[in-house]
Amino acid sequence: MNRLPTTLLTIVIAVLPQAGSAAASEPLASEPAVVTDLDLPFVYTDWQQYTVEDGLPDDHIFAVEVDGPWVWIGTEDGLARLDKRTGEIRSWKEEDGLPWRVVSALAASPETGELWLGLFGGGLARFSGGRFDHFHQLNSGLVNDVVYGVCVENENIWAATTAGASRYNTRTGEWTIYTEKNAPMEEIWNYGCSYADGKVYLGVWGSGVLEFDIETEHWKDYLDPDGEMEIDLYRDDGIVHVITTGVSYVDKTLWVTTYFGASRYDGRHWRGYFQKDSGAPSDFHNAVQARSADEAWFSTDKGLGQVADFATDTWVVYTTDHASQTGQAVITRGDRVLETRTIPPNIPHNYVLWTEIDGDDLWVGTSKGLAHASGKGYFSGLRRVSDQASKPESEASETNRGGS
Repeated sequence: MNRLPTTLLTIVIAVLPQAGSAAASEPLASEPAVVTDLDLPFVYTDWQQYTVEDGLPDDHIFAVEVDGPWVWIGTEDGLARLDKRTGEIRSWKEEDGLPWRVVSALAASPETGELWLGLFGGGLARFSGGRFDHFHQLNSGLVNDVVYGVCVENENIWAATTAGASRYNTRTGEWTIYTEKNAPMEEIWNYGCSYADGKVYLGVWGSGVLEFDIETEHWKDYLDPDGEMEIDLYRDDGIVHVITTGVSYVDKTLWVTTYFGASRYDGRHWRGYFQKDSGAPSDFHNAVQARSADEAWFSTDKGLGQVADFATDTWVVYTTDHASQTGQAVITRGDRVLETRTIPPNIPHNYVLWTEIDGDDLWVGTSKGLAHASGKGYFSGLRRVSDQASKPESEASETNRGGS
């Protein structure tokens, strides 16, 4: 697929008048809509950080799951729950009944309200009614105890592990294991899991993305067609690399992250993203969460990246300079910097492991704490900014025009 222009996107809608009518001499009903450098995305400027000093059991955050008023946080040394209404944080460690100290994945069931925990080396756990139920290799059909990802599919729980994927039916108690023996896994190291529209998507280290159709129980794989591990030989021909770390399917669009770049697939066309030719802060991605077919958030080792508007290739990247105690939001389009905004500190650390979308808000897990971004005034896509004077004074004073 040809790349979209990075400097200007013009959409012309022409309405042809009937011959001989009075409308022939009148202006067109719809004027051309032109996107310029003054059409910018929403930028999050209101951030709050949480660390062990605020009640977290550990600052190394692996996973975040929002369930109504609760924000569940999986850390390197325990589980935490933040009450959005009060800001109160409660935590559970092994001495409180948590089966394993490292919580690497979280998923809440929308039907039952049960919380499912992926445990890094400890298997799978269910938290319900104040009690933990523990599933591991010795007492269940879990294929491996190192769990990287968890997702809920109807009455089933999927666990992505280092030795394949397991599917647990919570109603019947039946377990199903998927490995290279019954699924197209060239490698069995499963990293991520996502469910939407009757399909489960697995991100597999060395096997790209696997799609499982719930109705037909058939598998489909998404690979890098050029087969090159060192470079992406042909642009936009498939996922950029088969060492896949994250998957997110929203609005019939699949977003994929790897340790060597990211990809987007709308069912017909692929688009690859690299640091060298897009606004991505890095090619090393830990996870992805999509808000829509046009917006997705990338957790990388060099900050939090956002495709804010797919059609115009507009990105925003959030980082914090801890030496100066300031944050930055850099807006780019293609390979050009449109604007660099200096804002208060945003993320606790630029090594980001997880991003959770909560309506218009965001929750971001990093290696040094949790961040919450308020989405008050959020809008999707782009909006025209006529000049700096049209912005609120506080925002205008913190905004610097960026160079090339």
